Amino acid sequence: MNTNVRGNREVDSSYAWRRLMAALAISSIGSAGMYSMSVALPPVQLEFALVRADASLPYTLFMIGFGLGCVAMGKFADRFGAMATIIVGALGLGLGYIAAGVSGSLWQFSLAHGVLIGFLGTATTFAPLVADVSLWFERRRGMAVAILMSGIFVAGIWPPIMQHFFEIVGWRNTLIGFGVFCLLTLPPLALVLRGRPPILAGGSAGAPGTGTVAVPECMRELGMSPRGLQALLLISGVACCVAMSMPQVHLVAYCGDLGIAAARGAEMMAVMMGFGIVSRLASGWISDHIGGVRTLLLGAVLQAVALALFLPYKGLVALYVVSALFGLFQGGLVPSYAIIARKYFDPHEVGERLGSVLMATCLGMALGGWMAGRIFDVTGSYRAAFINGIAWNLITIVIALYLLYRARRTTANLGPVAAHP
Repeated sequence: MNTNVRGNREVDSSYAWRRLMAALAISSIGSAGMYSMSVALPPVQLEFALVRADASLPYTLFMIGFGLGCVAMGKFADRFGAMATIIVGALGLGLGYIAAGVSGSLWQFSLAHGVLIGFLGTATTFAPLVADVSLWFERRRGMAVAILMSGIFVAGIWPPIMQHFFEIVGWRNTLIGFGVFCLLTLPPLALVLRGRPPILAGGSAGAPGTGTVAVPECMRELGMSPRGLQALLLISGVACCVAMSMPQVHLVAYCGDLGIAAARGAEMMAVMMGFGIVSRLASGWISDHIGGVRTLLLGAVLQAVALALFLPYKGLVALYVVSALFGLFQGGLVPSYAIIARKYFDPHEVGERLGSVLMATCLGMALGGWMAGRIFDVTGSYRAAFINGIAWNLITIVIALYLLYRARRTTANLGPVAAHP
């Protein structure tokens, strides 16, 4: 236990909670990039006379930029702090949406989404904020991280709002207006994030320039190097999100194959996302009591169960229930990585380390969505795709079990050093 952090009045204080609420508001605005292209796709396709595959290019570039940005902006936040990072994000989002609104070609529109909105914008409001919040909480760290990471779900309010303005003033003016909104709202919120977390501002052991070298927690408690643990978390992040992407990407199409209206499939997606918020908050509470690795294991096991339930149940009501269960089971997986990263890595590197893992989860979502479609093309059924998702999910389960085994073995050899791995 780091008594330096524990004794500082700022950690777990009312200020830390105010900081969390500001970060949640920032995340809820910045994460609009996750959904805005879905709403803009039909009018953009019509405007530039595109086929559907070409019209999907901006979203693809956005996800690539977002994944890379999680690493780069996480490293930037480690060095310059959360406030400076969000100011960069405000400029990226504001200028990105304005550039998208005035774009004269598909490539201009796509680059605005990939570079400005994805890499410099939305990425700054995700991994760097999660890392920062994890440094301001100790007793309620899991709940705090879960609340912040719910911002992606809260951002689901933006698609209907944007669609409303698309119909009134057109898609170009709407995107320009949202860019101006980002430029006006995000910098004042960023001011709440000024100041460094106590563990960094206090010049703790191992901080750059102190002349001391701290032994990383992953070496003390797991007997693993930071690089070794990072590799396992990257693999786990890809694997669990390959599994997670199967229902999230293909549920509407799956319903169509079963003779269920696409509108019902969209409603199931909404149910899944709604229960995802519940799951994310519940997992935060759970991780505060059992630790990040055990929460990751629990989430992976339950996600595998939910995927398996899609195989025998194909009726309308049953799919609503299974979709709700899937949302309830999977929402805690990604926040678990933030808890693990904060516990085992150097606090001065947690932004970059966590950003790398979150980039891996994005890669897993992209790979899993494509893979499920490819399996369907080959087999003519989604059954094998669900089984493939379960198999990938087993990789995360094995990694979590291995980390628990390492923790037990190290504890047995060196004596107890922590309550929850």
